[in-house]
Amino acid sequence: MWGLNLTDILVILGYFSIIVFIGFWSMRRIKNQEDFFLGGRRFGRIIQVFGAFGQATSADTGPSVATTTANNGASGIWSALMMLFSTPSYWLVGPWYRRLRVMTMGDFFTERYSSKFLGGVYSVMASVSLMLLLTVGFISMTKTVTVMTPKSQHELTAEETKEYARAVRLQELGSYDYTHLSGAQKDELEQLRKERPRKVYSHISRTVLIWVMVVIVCLYSVAGGLEAAFISDLIQGVFIIILSLLLLPFSLARINEVYGGNSVMDAFRTLHDRLPESFFDIFGSPASIDFTWYYILALGIMATINVAAGANQLTATASAKNEYAARFGLTYGTYLKRITTVFWGVTALAIVLLFGKAVNDPDLLWGYASHELLGKLNFGLVGLMIASLMAALMSTADLMMLTCAGLITHNIYKPLVKGKTEKHYINTGRVMGASIVVGAALIVMVQDNLFNQLKFFWEWGVVFSAGFWMGILYRKANRKGTWYSILLTLLVFFLIPLLLPKIFTKMKTDKDLLLMTNSSVVERTYTAKNIDVEERKKEIARWETLDPETRFGIPAPAPLKPGESFTRQYKLPEKSVFWTNGVQLNKDGVPEGRGIINLELVLLKMIGFDLEKNPYALNETIRILIRTIIPFLILYLISRFSSVSDTEKAGADRFLQK
Repeated sequence: MWGLNLTDILVILGYFSIIVFIGFWSMRRIKNQEDFFLGGRRFGRIIQVFGAFGQATSADTGPSVATTTANNGASGIWSALMMLFSTPSYWLVGPWYRRLRVMTMGDFFTERYSSKFLGGVYSVMASVSLMLLLTVGFISMTKTVTVMTPKSQHELTAEETKEYARAVRLQELGSYDYTHLSGAQKDELEQLRKERPRKVYSHISRTVLIWVMVVIVCLYSVAGGLEAAFISDLIQGVFIIILSLLLLPFSLARINEVYGGNSVMDAFRTLHDRLPESFFDIFGSPASIDFTWYYILALGIMATINVAAGANQLTATASAKNEYAARFGLTYGTYLKRITTVFWGVTALAIVLLFGKAVNDPDLLWGYASHELLGKLNFGLVGLMIASLMAALMSTADLMMLTCAGLITHNIYKPLVKGKTEKHYINTGRVMGASIVVGAALIVMVQDNLFNQLKFFWEWGVVFSAGFWMGILYRKANRKGTWYSILLTLLVFFLIPLLLPKIFTKMKTDKDLLLMTNSSVVERTYTAKNIDVEERKKEIARWETLDPETRFGIPAPAPLKPGESFTRQYKLPEKSVFWTNGVQLNKDGVPEGRGIINLELVLLKMIGFDLEKNPYALNETIRILIRTIIPFLILYLISRFSSVSDTEKAGADRFLQK
């Protein structure tokens, strides 16, 4: 049934039953808003550790590491380690959230700047941000689970069979050295890369899977509030650890089976010998367009600043019974994620070796490997993996849902609808929370690009992060400076770039705005391994089959021996300088910019910077640093040279005494 055996289905149903039971059991203990939104602030260190671990670890984390590793080699692990060097800072900021004695981060802005309206605006923007983050988990979970329940080739429809053949052809052309392709083959490769034909088809409907998850999350979180979420996170944390470890021993055993070997170290030696040397470049891999050292550093700085101002951080940490539990839980829960990330990275390398050529969409790699390694055992392990993925999603979804429910209910609805009972506000929170999860599911229906969603979330926090950090560290920070920082950041970096191309549609086809980074062929020198020798033999055989006319102008590949030095050329694709979703042909065959236009880079180009000569990652780094620094600069300058009322000053003094 659905590509699963009975044992797998029983494992999944058993997991769901336990989680829903916890939700309704916790429902009996809810007496007021603090019980529902913050679990009565009664959680100790262990619950806080798994709460922090759960909210930091969604269904996207393991599979997304596999995705970025397949694309970029070992440097792809940075997609989950962006915050590595900021982790010690949690020991410092963890107690802040508990010491603030507020229910939501919206309350922070209300009290610090004496403005309920500011708290309400923050609540709306933060809810949008968390909804977008929740979509990342939905995207990854659905892609991974659907590929774990695949159709066999004889079950494909006629249309699916044709698409499958194109996917096989794309895989074949992509494995060739670019310099040894004919002109027609290069054109065919580019066309197939744009099409991205599927090679895997599932028994399970993606839409049905998403809405089943929505129902389950709403059932236990809406009923039991944060207590149900955190108790279930303790269970789900165990499942996430299982998710992190389950594939590794089976993948290493399969490597020994396929390539020979008897021990774990034999498998790791095979891994090192069989994967290209370029795959182990932590920085500077020729395939690593998005993960150069300077891009990682810039994004790490931005993420460190933005995450601390996240509404979910306060909800997760302020629920601790004391400041030490808050500090301990946030720090060690996050370290637990870093440890599991290492396992995801190692597992990703192993499954790339085994199955990297079997799928064209790298988002499907984790699920495909799970099916191939675990499915044939008929021991319920595929069901356990699916339950673990769902646990990873739900451990994030429940906290995001309750955080948004608290923000909207406490900072928007309650100031407008005053004097109601606690039960009324709790039920309102339940409705608001369910609406957030449903909204995230609807977004996934129309947008399923995992990395684009992640990048947007990482950057969205710049709107409010300056108001949070300066509100604590700079006594003169005031309401006027915060408003200017928020509004200018929102307008210049998000709203105007989004609306301008819709109002002035000719911008999308303006030649000056279709600027691309220079396409270049990068040459690297490596020491030949067995896989390189085998690939070179295939290249020689393919070259010899070409007709003389096609062969003319294509250099003959030279034979290789293990240990020899050889050069390999990589064609780095052109990337749009100004458009977030690149440049594509419209229905009339005219190049057109897609997504949001980066006005800060347009301004730099107008000043005279030759951005097209920069690597794509360098342009992205410049853009990130501008977006990180400008909000702080605006808030500082406006606050430094503007006066505040006695009421606002007294409110800030009372707040900072905490």
